[in-house]
Amino acid sequence: MNKSKLLIIASFFSIYVIWGSTYLLNKIAVAEIPPLLLAAIRFGVAGILILIIALLLKKSLKVSKRQLLNLTIAGFLFLVYGNGVFVWALKYVDSGFAALLASTQPLFVLFLLRLIDGKKMQRKSIIGVCLGVFGMYLLVSQKEIATSEGMVLGIFMILSCVLSWSYGSVFVSKADLPKNFFVSTGYQMTIASVLQLFCSQIFNEDISTVENMSYKVQVSMVILIIFGSIVAFTAFNYLLKVISPEKVATSAYVNPVIALFLGWYFLDEKFTSQSIIASVILLTGVYFITSRKRVAKNKIRPSQKT
Repeated sequence: MNKSKLLIIASFFSIYVIWGSTYLLNKIAVAEIPPLLLAAIRFGVAGILILIIALLLKKSLKVSKRQLLNLTIAGFLFLVYGNGVFVWALKYVDSGFAALLASTQPLFVLFLLRLIDGKKMQRKSIIGVCLGVFGMYLLVSQKEIATSEGMVLGIFMILSCVLSWSYGSVFVSKADLPKNFFVSTGYQMTIASVLQLFCSQIFNEDISTVENMSYKVQVSMVILIIFGSIVAFTAFNYLLKVISPEKVATSAYVNPVIALFLGWYFLDEKFTSQSIIASVILLTGVYFITSRKRVAKNKIRPSQKT
């Protein structure tokens, strides 16, 4: 097996397993660290490291005023709201369940493209949307959810985060941003970190919790920063250059499976037979959407994984 094939396999492992594990890692970390503060630390460190990598690769960090504004908007949509609020919702929603809700992003993107650009849906996309909506209904209509404290609010906030990611995906596909993805991502993460730290103070999050992090949370943070934010994202961008986008998009329905298994194995999260059926229907819908022909033509950027 040649080096390029090994690199492709390693990259797929990154976007499948590492990104799939971020739901579990965030769930562990948010049990001790407030969500906005957690996100600020994670993306602040990752953003600075990515910008250092860009400098080592001799990439220019200069950006125009328009690009800086667009980077700020993208950072807010993806990371401040999309990730910060999502992590907050993990206090009330199981990590595997949250990953399934996040997998509906391609469905939201389709609706937004229809509303914003007036793009018609292909037959395969329509089938995917119908399956996705039905699967999501089965998922959130369970009696266990209605009786769980904070679960309904958590689900609603997660879906609002998915909408934020989806609009961010459409926005980024049209916005004037730095061409180099290291520069673009580094700025987005760094700017988002500053905004998250500011919001953390507004909501009176306890900064002192950082001093008392358990070893388990420290390990989770390191993995989130190095592997979740840097390694997996670099692998994702590498795959977009060497593999067809529809194959890269398979992470949208592999990540929830990984997250469900890890949540069950490490956190003893339960999922009912209705959840399993809903998951199969929902992920089948996502498959139909992400495998449509249009994916090969328009590279809509997936959500920033948690």
